[in-house]
Amino acid sequence: MYHTWMRYFTPSPAHHRLGLVCLGVGLQHGTLPTVGPRTLDHYVAVVIGAGSGWFRGADGHDVPVTAPALIWLTPGVPHHYGPDPATGWDESFVDFAGPAAATYTELGYIEPDRPVVPLSDTVGARAAVGRIARAARRGNPLLEVETAAAVHELLVALRRARADVAPDGDPVLDALARDAFEPLSVAEHAARHGMTPAELRTAVRRGAGCSPKDYLLGIRLGRAKELLAATELPVAAVARRVGYDDPAYFSRLFTRRVGIAPIRFREQQARTVPGGWSDRIPDPEHPPMIAGPAT
Repeated sequence: MYHTWMRYFTPSPAHHRLGLVCLGVGLQHGTLPTVGPRTLDHYVAVVIGAGSGWFRGADGHDVPVTAPALIWLTPGVPHHYGPDPATGWDESFVDFAGPAAATYTELGYIEPDRPVVPLSDTVGARAAVGRIARAARRGNPLLEVETAAAVHELLVALRRARADVAPDGDPVLDALARDAFEPLSVAEHAARHGMTPAELRTAVRRGAGCSPKDYLLGIRLGRAKELLAATELPVAAVARRVGYDDPAYFSRLFTRRVGIAPIRFREQQARTVPGGWSDRIPDPEHPPMIAGPAT
């Protein structure tokens, strides 16, 4: 005995240019029939919230699935799966496609080589699936855009819920972020954390989908933009505060990555207001709060 609810959509070519589109959504539970063997031309995220079962991929080997877990179905890869007939399982699924899927794969959010992913919980994922299900009402004029936005949200929720990522975040990434503004090389960062550069690269690639250098650069440039926009610090002082002793090198790096020079960025984004607080360096951990209207 099982229960199932599903909807399927046909987004237009214009909607595909959003990067991701939702092709379908379903909620099922009970002793569901097995799926496959089959091969799809798009992606499916199958979220198992309760129960257990099995998955068989292209290699023909069965992999046990125990909730909470995620099953990735990727284009062109044969698969076959189902719940334990004695217990069944609770699943939700989202079919999606689009050019952004390749980028999400490159960043490690979609893992074709690891089709069964243990999760710490399914709360965030089920919330995203719920948004898709609510948007699926008949006659919703915003259907394709709402569901596309929720697919992005789902991928982030699934990445955050991976069981190999601590609920408070990745300790290696947290440590790198704390030390990001110190003038250290990648090798020096690795040594500080008792790792080889190769081990650090692997950890950061798995946690953030990029190299340590790019991860640190993103943090440094983000902070530099804040200082350029919200203070009157000279560019050389901004460079030193984000870890660059050579302001000329910082300016070249900023220009290459951002697309405009630091001075030009400041001209576009400056928020200096007489009598305001912009002469102080903003603290990202404690931003100023705007008071609500008096009651």
